[in-house]
Amino acid sequence: MASGSQPLGGATAGSHLVQLIRSTVPPIHPGGRPIVLGALAGSLGLRFLLRAVGLKKLGSLVGRIGLTGTAASAVFFRAPRRVTPTDSSLVVAAADGLISLIEDAVPPSELGLGPQPRTRVSIFLSVFDVHVQRIPVDGVITQAAYKPGKFLSADLDKASEVNERNSLVIRSTHGPEVIVTQIAGLIARRIVCDVRPGASVLAGATYGLIRFGSRVDTYLPAGSTVDAILGQRTIGGETVLAHLPTVAS
Repeated sequence: MASGSQPLGGATAGSHLVQLIRSTVPPIHPGGRPIVLGALAGSLGLRFLLRAVGLKKLGSLVGRIGLTGTAASAVFFRAPRRVTPTDSSLVVAAADGLISLIEDAVPPSELGLGPQPRTRVSIFLSVFDVHVQRIPVDGVITQAAYKPGKFLSADLDKASEVNERNSLVIRSTHGPEVIVTQIAGLIARRIVCDVRPGASVLAGATYGLIRFGSRVDTYLPAGSTVDAILGQRTIGGETVLAHLPTVAS
């Protein structure tokens, strides 16, 4: 009986270890997997080739550098699990980063929402932040619009107007519309958005990413109460940016 129970205990310990690793190590966003796998394959392939022609030391050095770069890419594209507040009146941060601007601004012109300014909360993402974006409110995507543009540093005020961007309009279950815009930065050259108009979405769910440095703007409807403050660091899907106004029935 004792010898028969040991494998079961070992299997249980192994399963527990696997679950512990999964809960501790963040998964990689699908949009970043090709880059991570490509970096890994290139590093191992070049290392093998150099060692095969007798350049063992150089092969080992290239392999170490390549694996370090692969690990850095995996960290960059991580998509950690988050616990999102369940109150439908809340607007949560769409990204990890630093709140660099809170101001009134007109929504992106390509959305055709008119010239009326709305409160805009801008989150700047450095290369060390998680770069996946998250839905700020429960609701339905009513509009999506992509606009090509420049690649100025994302921490500049005018980046919202002139940089490449992708915007979503979300009709929240609470009533008002919320707009979220992904903005490319100085190093970023690729915006990924995985949702389309008509899709039902949940606050905190990942919907895209911006590769290598960026900014995310959230436009709030009139009457919203802003809870965030300038200079605050945000946790995407968890930090509360604002309370939506109550809509009369």
